Order: sequence, then structure tokens, then C-alpha cells
Amino acid sequence: MSSTDGTAPPDRPADHTPGKKLDLGPVGHLGDRLFSGLAHGSGGLVVVIVAFVGIFLLALAIPALADNHTSFLFSRVWEPGGETPRFGIAALFYTTLISSIIAMVIAVPIAVGVALFTTYYSPKRLAAPVSHAIDLLAAVPSIIYGLWAIIFFAPILRPVIDGLSSALGWLPLFEKPATDNLGVVFTASVVLAIMILPVVTAISREIFAQTPITHREGALALGATRWEMIRMAVLPYGRSGVVSASMLGLGRALGETVAVLIILSVPNGNDPWNSSIFAGGETFASKIANNAAEFDSPEKTGAYIAAGLVLFVVTFLVNSAARLIVARSGPGGKRPRRNRRAGTNPAETQGAAS
Repeated sequence: MSSTDGTAPPDRPADHTPGKKLDLGPVGHLGDRLFSGLAHGSGGLVVVIVAFVGIFLLALAIPALADNHTSFLFSRVWEPGGETPRFGIAALFYTTLISSIIAMVIAVPIAVGVALFTTYYSPKRLAAPVSHAIDLLAAVPSIIYGLWAIIFFAPILRPVIDGLSSALGWLPLFEKPATDNLGVVFTASVVLAIMILPVVTAISREIFAQTPITHREGALALGATRWEMIRMAVLPYGRSGVVSASMLGLGRALGETVAVLIILSVPNGNDPWNSSIFAGGETFASKIANNAAEFDSPEKTGAYIAAGLVLFVVTFLVNSAARLIVARSGPGGKRPRRNRRAGTNPAETQGAAS
């Protein structure tokens, strides 16, 4: 209805001409602007901190690298002091990489299995205690893991080490040294697997639980068993989440310090280098922590900071690779390829043509 004087009612706009854009006035509020500013500032602050850490490491490492008298990347000698400092990271890089890879090989399948069990197999009264027990592993301090491993767990692994060395000792990776030692790379790798298990399990569990019910119920309705439903619907949907969780666990394994420092026995500098996982060694983090007392000169400090710079770069590359993998394969599998000419999905194009 309209009023007697021809004007619009109070509850309707005076100008409601069809097709004309209405001026709704300013939309933003103070709280929205403050929250947006804090969010952008937090993101920028993280980038600035990472950049400053990299610049700090690079600035202190360059003078030591310039004065180095051997190959920094391919030498295994570590003598940063004296008039002719020589230091290389080949042995450190190998031990760090091989221990992290073994930890991932052990932890990721177990974490995925536990996540699937607590999500789709176990009853709710059992799933909650199992999930809490796995999550509590993340609350155990690193030093406790190290002490537990070297005192209690390493003797338990001795028969496993003997069996693997007897069966695969012809390979340099599984060759058992002449000296009997508990602080070997294999023990550290198993402990690292236990330490990264909660991270990979928690993220994988949340991703698997978010699988759309239409995918799961549709597979079951078509006659699929529970395992077939998981294989065709749950695992493809959660692939990117598992990759992301694995990369987070790998970053934890690469940078773990105290536990690895306690477990690994430091080889004698005069002994020949051994590539076996049943020998001792040092990672980047344990080397720096174990020799912190040698930071008595800029040359020595620069050598250890150069090693830390390599660890920083490796961790950054691992996280960047994880982001690329997650971006390329989002939840539900690979993104459909686009027809370059028509700009459509090839399946849609074929369906339209038929």
C-alpha cells in the first residue's frame, strides 16, 4: 500500500526502481577492521621473524664459510678451530636425513592405521582413550624420551639390530660395526618415530573424520565393504592431509635435539666414517648442542651457525614442498584437468559432445 500523499511507506525505500543499485551505506565496523588488521599483522610478523632468522644465520655464517679450507657440502672433516679451519657437513647431513627417513617410514603407516582405527573401526568408548593416549605422547619432554631410550629401550632393540644385521649385513646400510654400541642411529630413529607419531596421528584422524558422509554412504550403498569404502573414499579425500601431517612430523624429526643428543654416541674423530644405521653419529641439532661450549671464537661460532643455516634451509624446503603438494592435491584427490582450448573439464566436454 502507498500513503495518500503518494510517498512510499516508511518501511520501504523511497526509490525502488528496478535495475537501479541501492546505496546501502558503509558496511565496515570497528571490530572487523581491528580483527582484519591484527590478522594481517600477525601473518606479516611471522614472515618478518623467519626472514630475520635467515638473515642472522647467513650474516654470521658467511665469514666462516669464506675462511673454510675444505668443501663445506661434501667434506666430513670437522675442525673449525685453528689457523686453517676445515669443516664440512656431509656426515651431519647423512645422519640427519637417514634418521628422519627411517622415523617417517616407521611412524606414518602406524599413524594412518591408528587414525583409521579410531575413526572407523573402534567403538566410541575405546576410540577416545586410544586417541588421548596417543596425544599424550606429545606432552612427554624430549629429555625423558632420551633417558628412557638409552637406559631401557636400547637393550630391547638389540635383538632386532642383531637380526637385521645378520639378514642384511651385506648392505653397507645394515652392516654391524665391530664395537657393540647402544647409541646407534637406528635406536634414535625409532625414538623419533614415537615422538612424531602424535602429530601425524592427530591431523590424519581429523582429516579422515571430515570425509563427506555422501562419499562414504554412497560407497557402502554400492556394495563396498568397509575397507573398500576407506580405500575408495576416505584415503583419497585425506591424502593431502596425511601429506601435510607427515611433513610436519618430518620437520620435528629433522630438528629434534635433546633426545638425539642423549641417544647417539659420538664417533671418534680418528675412526673411519661408517654409513651403517647400527653405528653412532651426529645430526645437525645434536652437533650444535653438544659443542655449544666451543663458541669461544667467531670462527668456531660461524662454523656451527653455518650448519644451523643448512638445517634451517632444509626444514624450510620441506615445509614448502608440503605446501605445494597440498595445493596440487586438495581434499578428495587430484584436481580435474582443464581443457586448454575450451577451458572445461574433459569429461564434461566429452559428455556434451555425445
